Formats: sequence, structure tokens, C-alpha cells
Amino acid sequence: MAGRPSLLTATLYKLRIAATVARLNKVESHIKEPRAKATARHWSLMTGREARRERFAYGLLLLSCGLLLLPASVSLCAAAQTARTDVATGTDSAATQELFPIALRSAGKPSESNSILDSTLNGGAAVGSGADIRKVIVIGFVGGFARPDDEGHPEVQFAEYLRDHYRPDVHAEVFGNHEGKKALHEVLRLLDSDGNGNPSSAAREHAKIIIYGHSWGATETVVFARELAKQGIPVQLTIQMDTIGKFGRDDSRIPSNVANAINFYQSRGPLQGLTEIVAANPAQTSIIGNLHMTYVGHRINCANYPWYARTLNKPHHEIENDPRVWDLAATLIDSEVDGRKLTTQISSSWKPFVK
Repeated sequence: MAGRPSLLTATLYKLRIAATVARLNKVESHIKEPRAKATARHWSLMTGREARRERFAYGLLLLSCGLLLLPASVSLCAAAQTARTDVATGTDSAATQELFPIALRSAGKPSESNSILDSTLNGGAAVGSGADIRKVIVIGFVGGFARPDDEGHPEVQFAEYLRDHYRPDVHAEVFGNHEGKKALHEVLRLLDSDGNGNPSSAAREHAKIIIYGHSWGATETVVFARELAKQGIPVQLTIQMDTIGKFGRDDSRIPSNVANAINFYQSRGPLQGLTEIVAANPAQTSIIGNLHMTYVGHRINCANYPWYARTLNKPHHEIENDPRVWDLAATLIDSEVDGRKLTTQISSSWKPFVK
């Protein structure tokens, strides 16, 4: 019939429709392809150079994340020093008696470490009636973000002990490690006997200053000694405990206005102290010692810190709470108060106490 297509035409028409449907199905399946499969196909189709380039960029991203987290972890350790627990303090408390065994000296019972150190102080000779007993000014610096009035910190307890034990021969005061200007103002005030706001040259030259500190406070100990040097004020002794450096501050070279210096440090944990201090002028400054304190098998009570500080950064706080460190520091201060002279180096007999 004239209006009906032939059999061949109808067959070709059906074949074209089938091919079109097949192409549509293929496009739809490609759109619905899972993300993981598409990613894998993407990596497989890349050239070797492109793949290495993307993997390198991914590695840089991970490294950047790690560098961003590192300051946060250090800040957490420093902030932990502001935390405190309910620990009884005061010169008669059990914590103070444990921390400062030198208190037994007032009862005529010197500690073993003090007896050993006495051999380095003019052979343990008694102080004569003509000894120099000028008032000693002791300045302490706390570490981290600790407050200078936080009695949970040994630095603060130590100043309280010195005031009670040596009154009125010692003025002891503690500052934050960022309060160097405030500490300098206080020293100048104490030396200003005339009250005119400017200590005389004689008062500056004959000052007896002792500085101690832990962590960032130990760095501030050296920085503060340099500030005193600019004022023409000598320093009898600096005591650094597990020094942690501050950016742009030299904490290892002891300025020439310091007569004697000692450094305690430990080498475990995320925060490890400065291992060596040196004299800028060995003819003017004696380095008593760089003492490496270890705590393997030697338990130190760090109950004044929260659990996370004891877990993450225990060695740094163990040296701060070590009674041996404070005992030796107090013996050195004792020699300055009595007017005895220190020998050039620490006695080898101290070594058994550094375990």
C-alpha cells in the first residue's frame, strides 16, 4: 500500500531508536558513578608527574597542620603552670618541709648536701665577726604564665622561706617572667637609701643581688642580670633551673657583672632545659656547674600541678619540685648572706646527688 513504510525502513528506524536509548543509559550511569570510584579513576588517568605533584601538595598540607599544632601544645604546657591544686603551703607545712630540707639547719641538723657544699666554701670555715653582712636582695622569676603570688609554685615558697629564715638580712621577692622592668624598679628602690629616686654609685657597686628562676623565669634571670649591668649593679649569683628560651633572648651567656652562676637541667619530655651556660668573661664570672638532673627511679612529688601537666610534661616540673635543687640553691645563698666566697667550680662530690 502506498502510505505504509517498507519492512527495511521500519527495521532501520527501530535500530536507530535502540542506539539512542543505549547512549542515554551510558550517560546516566556515568553521572551516577560513586565518588570513590570516580576518584580512583581520576588518579589512574593522571600522569606520573601529576600524581607526584598532588601527593606532594597533600604532604605539605599535613606538615602545615603539624606546625600549627606544635605551638598550641607548648602553650598548653606553659598554661599548665598557672593551674594549681589545693596544697598546703607556708614555712611550717609538710610540703615546704619536704621541699626545703635545709630548714633542719636552724635546729642544728645540716643536710648531707649542705655538708658537702661547705667544703667548697672556704673549706667550710666559720664566718668571723668582720664578715660582710650587707642586706642581700634575692629576686625570683616564675615560669610559664604562673602568677608571682601563687604559693603552689616552689619559686614563691622559696622566697617566703628565705624571708622567714634570714630576716632581716634578706629581702626576697618573686616576679613574673615578663616583669623585668618592675623587678628593676624594685631593686633600684631598695638601693636608694637617700630616697631621691637615684641610688648612689657606692650603693650600686656594693649591692648584693641574687637572681633565680625556672623555665622562662630562668631565661629572665639572665636577661635581668644584663639590665642590672646597664645600671652598674653587680650580681653575686644566678641560679637557672631548666631554662626554656624566649625568642630573641640569649639565656646561655652569663654577663660579666655576674660573679657566680649555676645551671640545673633535665633532658626528657617535650620541654628540655638549656644544657650549658658559659661566661661572657671567664675572668669575671665563675660557672659553678651545669648539673644534669635525671629522675629515672627517683620519684618527685608534683602534686602542685594538674594531671595533664604531670602526664605531658612531668620532667620539666620534677626539676622544679626537686628538694635537692632547692637545697643546693639555698646553700649557695647561705654563703652569700654569710659573706663567704665560692670556689671556681662545683665539687665533684656533688655528683652522687645528681641522679
